[in-house]
Amino acid sequence: MKAIVTHNPGKPDSLVMADIAKPEPGPGEISVRVQAAGLNPVDYKLMLNGNPAWHYPHIPGIDAAGYVDAVGAGVEQWKAGDRVVFHGDLAKQGVFAQYAVTTAHTAAEIPVSLSFTDAAAFPCAGLTAYQALIRKMNLKAGQTIFIHGGAGGVGGYAIQIAKNKGAALILTSASAQNSDYLKSLGADEVIDYNSEDVHERIMDLTEGRGVDLILNTINRKTAQADLSALSFGGQLACIAGAPEVVADFQPSFKTFSVHKLMLGGAHGSGNREAELDLAIMAKEFMQLMVEGHIVSLVSETITLDQVPAALTRLSERHVRGKIVVEL
Repeated sequence: MKAIVTHNPGKPDSLVMADIAKPEPGPGEISVRVQAAGLNPVDYKLMLNGNPAWHYPHIPGIDAAGYVDAVGAGVEQWKAGDRVVFHGDLAKQGVFAQYAVTTAHTAAEIPVSLSFTDAAAFPCAGLTAYQALIRKMNLKAGQTIFIHGGAGGVGGYAIQIAKNKGAALILTSASAQNSDYLKSLGADEVIDYNSEDVHERIMDLTEGRGVDLILNTINRKTAQADLSALSFGGQLACIAGAPEVVADFQPSFKTFSVHKLMLGGAHGSGNREAELDLAIMAKEFMQLMVEGHIVSLVSETITLDQVPAALTRLSERHVRGKIVVEL
């Protein structure tokens, strides 16, 4: 089969097209004939140093949608021809290929009204946002929320989820040129991080109260500063490093909760419930898409041979929305 592979850790420009053996599903697994695969920042970030579990040549990519091609021993819920989407295991071979293998219980059926392209665009970014807002912070109507990096995939999906849940005030940060785009997704206010102090602006907009929820997609340093912009009893969800100082945070009377997220960590965790929830969340997320509450954020479609160049652009932060490979 055709696949995009890397022979050593490195940057996306080290990726090449190769002919390799088609993978076969083992017990509890399914083989999927990939129709579309989504690109994510984690694809190029993990490539830089590789993973101790990888065997080279390695195929990157973790989000795919397609037809079930074959099922492994013990698999009863799927049959050849079923339409599925999945968020793959970072420790295993990826999805930038004509065929990919995943665990049967972590895949979800794609509704007939949803395209493979739209399905492949959401798992990593969309389910991260969904897990943070719905599973962890239990976002409720009337709450206020600040979302770092709204123009990215996680931020873009988070804005839509918050809007659908009836958040009272949705704040996000981005460069000025992305303001109209983010407001079209549902953001009430966009803070220009190039010209404004983000946390001061949050406090101004909330009249000194702070926000109920913050989703941090940036880094540990900004997560630490986020604690000061939370309301009393607020919640912070982090996907790129949690605050270092929590127990000794001042003022000491302020109470808050911190959630450290790693969506793909469910794979191989030994926690069957967490693994199954990948499929359950995907089903719930796609229902919101079918109902028109969430758009897929697809900004560009490419062919398999264009993956290296597209990942390079993604690493240079020159992309808004989601890039999807169509096979």
